[in-house]
Amino acid sequence: MLTRVEVAFDATAAAERCRRYRRRILDISQQVTALHIGSAFSCTEIVDCIYNGLMKPDDIFLMSKGHGCMIQYVILEDKRILTRADLDAYCTKDGRLGVHPDIGTPGIVAATGSLGHGLGMAVGMAIAERNTDKTIYVVLSDGEIMEGSTFEAILMASSLGLRNIVAVVDYNNLQSLGRTSDTHPTFYPLLDKFWAFGWEALEVPGHDWSAIYNAAINRHGGKPLAIVARTTKGKGVSFMEDVPLWHYRSPNKDEYQKAMSELG
Repeated sequence: MLTRVEVAFDATAAAERCRRYRRRILDISQQVTALHIGSAFSCTEIVDCIYNGLMKPDDIFLMSKGHGCMIQYVILEDKRILTRADLDAYCTKDGRLGVHPDIGTPGIVAATGSLGHGLGMAVGMAIAERNTDKTIYVVLSDGEIMEGSTFEAILMASSLGLRNIVAVVDYNNLQSLGRTSDTHPTFYPLLDKFWAFGWEALEVPGHDWSAIYNAAINRHGGKPLAIVARTTKGKGVSFMEDVPLWHYRSPNKDEYQKAMSELG
């Protein structure tokens, strides 16, 4: 039986990073009329945990839920892979950052503008790296798991014994126009589906950095790992949480001030 090891970490530092990342995204939102704030805030702790906790220097990260890319961009800025000028020019004619990650951008290994393709690309990368120590981390949305290409990739990953994949599902139960549980009730139980396809799988609270981290490092191994992370879309700003509108909108000046105040 696996002995679970709980790894201590600096919770204050992790919380401060995530607060700072959300504030930076809000700053950028004032330069454009539309920004996927809710999607980025939903997976802030997930992406931070991967970049600042789990990943080794040679590991690979794929932001399959490409509309959540702002959190990846601000972390890459924090690590000085992207510059402040890159983010300040976000989505302008002079900028090189798109509303979804694009290949060729520093720190971005694949374009993920078409939802449902990220896990398939991760499978290909995992095959290429199966004889190395590299782990392929991929963040998925619950919505894109409805894509047939995603289920094909889930099937292939386990069939090929690709134990070097860690997929984290940002399960916020909210799509652009409504709740997944209302529109696609047979999407559930999601965890059981991963198990049925031969993955190791477990569910964690998705805004709990330590829960995500310990789920990844305490895996049994031998199979691809799926972590279903229960999250809240728009997490961190009360009037954005669980509100579909913030899948698209940038806050106006008053909303921006209120959001920044809530984030300290």
